[in-house]
Amino acid sequence: MSKIGNKPIEINKETIIEIKDKNINIKGKLGSLFYVLPDVLSVEKKDNLIFLKRLKEDKKSKSLHGLYRQLINNAIIGVSKKWEKQLKIVGTGYNAKIENGNLVLKLGYSHPIIFKKVEGIDFEVKDNTIIIVSGCDKQKVGEIAYQIKILKKPDVYKGKGIKYVDEKLRIKPGKKAKAGSA
Repeated sequence: MSKIGNKPIEINKETIIEIKDKNINIKGKLGSLFYVLPDVLSVEKKDNLIFLKRLKEDKKSKSLHGLYRQLINNAIIGVSKKWEKQLKIVGTGYNAKIENGNLVLKLGYSHPIIFKKVEGIDFEVKDNTIIIVSGCDKQKVGEIAYQIKILKKPDVYKGKGIKYVDEKLRIKPGKKAKAGSA
């Protein structure tokens, strides 16, 4: 029994939802998202609630039930209030700026790295070291934030690189700490 899949999805007042067969189109003030339900699920709209039902009771149907319920719920939230991920650049001389909508990063390499603008995703830079990735599609926001992060993973000894703002790093002691204890 999927506990998440059985919960009804609440619709905001600003959100418009069009359901046609297995196609769900979600429109809001910040954009629109489109989902096609698998054959094992059906959708029903009553007042300002959406219910997803399983047509089969096998393991795959149960897992898809919870997944699509959450995807639709995230889309409804995203078209009215953007999802965002914050990244922090740590290191001397490391910084970021926006030029022509593209994100330009200086990360200690001999050249700046240009991260091209992605459709549906907005970049914002605060204090040259905090990058805010935002958009209405939660999955896409997380994916783009991760792609930026892996451009320069945090160093395990000094912590220099790109990390999430709320991420805690475990810094290893270097050779000095090892030699001092002997």
